[in-house]
Amino acid sequence: MTKGSLLLVDDDRHILASMSGWLREQGYAVDEADSLAKAKSAVDKQSYELVIADIRLEDGDGFDLLAHCRETHPSTSVILMTGYGTVDTAIEAIRAGAFDFLTKPLIDEELEMAIERALSQREVLQENDTLKAQLDIRFGMENIIGQDHRMRRVFDVVESVASTKATVLITGESGTGKSLIARAIHRSSQRRDKPFVEVACGALPETLLESELFGYVAGAFTGANKDKLGKFHQADGGTIFLDEIGTASPSFQVKLLRVLQDFEFEQIGGSKTFHVDTRVILATNENLARRVEEGTFRQDLFYRINVINLELPPLRERMSDIPLMAGHFLKQICQESGKQVDGFTDEALAILQRYHYPGNVRELQNIMERAILLGKGDLIRAEDLPPTMHSTPGFAIAEPVENRTLKEALEGPERQIILEVLQNKNWNRNDTADALGINRTTLYKKMKKLGLEEARYAAPRPGCPADPSMANGSSLAIH
Repeated sequence: MTKGSLLLVDDDRHILASMSGWLREQGYAVDEADSLAKAKSAVDKQSYELVIADIRLEDGDGFDLLAHCRETHPSTSVILMTGYGTVDTAIEAIRAGAFDFLTKPLIDEELEMAIERALSQREVLQENDTLKAQLDIRFGMENIIGQDHRMRRVFDVVESVASTKATVLITGESGTGKSLIARAIHRSSQRRDKPFVEVACGALPETLLESELFGYVAGAFTGANKDKLGKFHQADGGTIFLDEIGTASPSFQVKLLRVLQDFEFEQIGGSKTFHVDTRVILATNENLARRVEEGTFRQDLFYRINVINLELPPLRERMSDIPLMAGHFLKQICQESGKQVDGFTDEALAILQRYHYPGNVRELQNIMERAILLGKGDLIRAEDLPPTMHSTPGFAIAEPVENRTLKEALEGPERQIILEVLQNKNWNRNDTADALGINRTTLYKKMKKLGLEEARYAAPRPGCPADPSMANGSSLAIH
């Protein structure tokens, strides 16, 4: 295995042969070119990690080759060398994009150190590109799963506002994916290559929160031994995500309002005013409109942050998305853990669709991780799921009944799911159809087929299953 692929360019054939021979002895794969034309042809035909070129060539100079590499092969590093070096030439070479500038005669150790630095930098840049690609996969919109009409509306709004600087307020219960949506907005915007800074406001006391966001100067308080930049400084040019904003104290709300209006602030203990170009996204699981009515949240701040509101529905109201999300987490966790699981048994998927998920999407992800890591077979079974899911009121697991078609086996779980959503929506059929992700006509047909038209007037007694047919519940496996 070679230490790296190099192209050595020099019109002095004796130097060319001597240097290339020595570099091969050090473990590098070396190609040679004794003119600018041959060097350009070589880099166009093959990808090199590093080009080492003399500035003075018979048919041009190394600066021409440097410009060609920068334009057509930007990932290739270039080191320029010359026997007539000056400080001005070295500065010109670095400004033109050369990694380094060496003067002849070259010392072996100096040349090898320059090569190692160039290859190390290339490796770091490649790692950064890989990490950025992984961030795109992990936090991009393609990682947010959902066919529910409300989630599709969220996707549309994210796409519309991502490239703007508009303040976004994301609301929803804990675990619905507010942080994921915030990161997706950032990754979809022109600020994607700038910092994304997340601050959990509820986890910090007021005094510490202020210093974290705005920074402080040395001597501002006991322990402030040197100046510190705050999160707004760190997010300059990028995005700052203020989670749990509903926990902010009244005095802090006043300071935050000024920042959101003018994007200006002073560090604690300082007098210098700083201005930042920062996109602000906020999130809360509280009803801020109600907090405004109660007088615990400033009305002017609420209007300032509620420019674009994205409300994420709880998972229990997105039942049609559960199989999709479970399948997504299954694939993701299997890739990360190295385990091979192909899908779910009918009974396991029926339980997943029946459960209420007080922890929302985060809880489903944790359930899937537990089932995959502790499961023994190639399918997730009912017994691989947490016991608390089995004891959900109105649901029981039984062995599959022979001589029943899959369609017949699915009617029990389907009836129970529709019944529960109808009850949660006070039998409003329009809202129920929306929550289930189906149109109203389909809901009407299913209610008639499953005998649910009269169920409204036959509420179950406390402690009794809402639907005896659930004892035979099963569902589809995802492969």
